[in-house]
Amino acid sequence: MSSAASQRGVFITLEGGEGAGKSTQIKRLVARLAARGIEAVATREPGGTPGAEAIRGLLVTGDVARWDAVTETLLHYAARREHVEKTVKPALQRGAWVISDRFADSTMAYQGHAGAVGAARVGALHKLVLGDFTPDLTLILDLPVQVGLARAKSRANTAGANAAEDRYERMGLAFHEALRKAFLDIAAAEPQRCRVVAADTDADSVEAALWAQVAQQFKLPL
Repeated sequence: MSSAASQRGVFITLEGGEGAGKSTQIKRLVARLAARGIEAVATREPGGTPGAEAIRGLLVTGDVARWDAVTETLLHYAARREHVEKTVKPALQRGAWVISDRFADSTMAYQGHAGAVGAARVGALHKLVLGDFTPDLTLILDLPVQVGLARAKSRANTAGANAAEDRYERMGLAFHEALRKAFLDIAAAEPQRCRVVAADTDADSVEAALWAQVAQQFKLPL
């Protein structure tokens, strides 16, 4: 564990395309940490505070062409600023671990690469809004695009799922192929922070693989 992480809580993010199973795995990871006496806070982006959840509604619902990629980027960072300042940092300061379903890598992948805003502009905005604040570990769940989209569609048809939050899922196969490549490129560029985990297997296998990465990174027993 880095000295920075040892003085406060740990910030872990789960990333990946649609239908990768991030929400399921976050619940399992939080349970594993709790079993070891570690307080863990599960959160998500866009969202994590009342204000950020209000912005979420603008981003994940409605027509695909509702916003252009630059507007999306600005909305995501408005929500992210709220999330970090009001949820993430306070939890880390009291020593809790924070496990977030998506963070800045999603904006870099969705808007910066697949949305063609450009990595430099997204990076500059991140610096302006959050400075050098980054996760201690990012777990990227990777699976074939067609598999992920099929899972997302099935999830939307499940009782209780919010089928209206499918704006990004409707952006087309080429967009999602570009998105998958973007996440893999991010992982390759930052191997000290990012780990890629195959997510096209059963949930138990994915959980075991994720936990192995967390345990190795932070020297926890398997």
